[in-house]
Amino acid sequence: MKYNEEIFSDCIDLLKELIATPSISKQEEETATILSRFLIQNGADINRFGNNIVVYQKNYDPQKPDIWLNSHHDTVYPNNGYTRKPFSPDIEDGKLYGLGSNDAGGCLVSLLATFLHLWKEELPFNLVFIASAEEEISGKKGMELVVKNLKPADLAIVGEPTQMKMALAEKGLVVIDAEVTGKSGHAARDEGVNAIYLAMEDILKIRDFKFKRQSQYLGNTKVSATIISAGKQHNVVPDKCTYTLDVRVTDAYTLEEAIEELQVGLHAKLTPRSLRLNSTRPLDGHPIMKAAIKCGIETFGSPTLSDQALIPYPSIKIGPGDSARSHSADEFIYIEEIEKGVLGYLLLLEKYVQLIK
Repeated sequence: MKYNEEIFSDCIDLLKELIATPSISKQEEETATILSRFLIQNGADINRFGNNIVVYQKNYDPQKPDIWLNSHHDTVYPNNGYTRKPFSPDIEDGKLYGLGSNDAGGCLVSLLATFLHLWKEELPFNLVFIASAEEEISGKKGMELVVKNLKPADLAIVGEPTQMKMALAEKGLVVIDAEVTGKSGHAARDEGVNAIYLAMEDILKIRDFKFKRQSQYLGNTKVSATIISAGKQHNVVPDKCTYTLDVRVTDAYTLEEAIEELQVGLHAKLTPRSLRLNSTRPLDGHPIMKAAIKCGIETFGSPTLSDQALIPYPSIKIGPGDSARSHSADEFIYIEEIEKGVLGYLLLLEKYVQLIK
């Protein structure tokens, strides 16, 4: 496949337009429309599920397996540390600045350019390009909605800023609401059971808690207490204290198993908010892993969450940019990184085709 500079240039212009258009999670209507218009201008038929955009390869063959090329077009809110205009797509010294440039606009347009390079080719699989919404909040109208409307994929390539290293697995997430029950009483008298003190005992245990099982790729499952609340009056011993736990779960545990192990020895009743965001497991023996080896791609285990958690099919995470820049003030991505991303994706898919033919 001959590399097309015009496709790359058009995709950089598209990224600049996306940066200039606010697309906070759940507010992606305008960027969804911009992406639709760009794809229609390039001859594509658009499938839109909410603010998710899906495009199938030309001459789509339902008998062939599908490979998804996915990244997201929503962003977080700009933080207070910005010294530049977050929605101004300025290029200086080879850097494209702006909110969403690195996370994950660079990945999105790199995958889109890859798709446009290959979508008319005769391949042993169908390529499906997916620009997803609500990724930053793991919303139910993002990738979860897409999965419900598409046939199963043989492989999903999820674009996130990994410096084009391949994440073999990523940690899942379960947020837990913990409730401790005591007994109310007057603060002036020696009565009641103070729920705050019981919660403090819990939190000290949580601070030092170590999960028993480790992951080869992701290390330890990690729990952090992040919010605590109790009491309404200074002179009343509180009978209830609630706290919140953020648990990053490796592939050594299911979410349910992690909660069960954590519950032992705590005063609080633990209630998970959701059991949707599972860890992903390495694709040992999958042809994409062999293709990565042939390309000389470095692999790692990722501590951060992405749409991978909501894709119930084999998946990898890889893309241009650096995760350390994500959600940071004056976010940027190098133009050169985006181009290397396109070339890296094309090479990876070329090696994959060679292996499965």
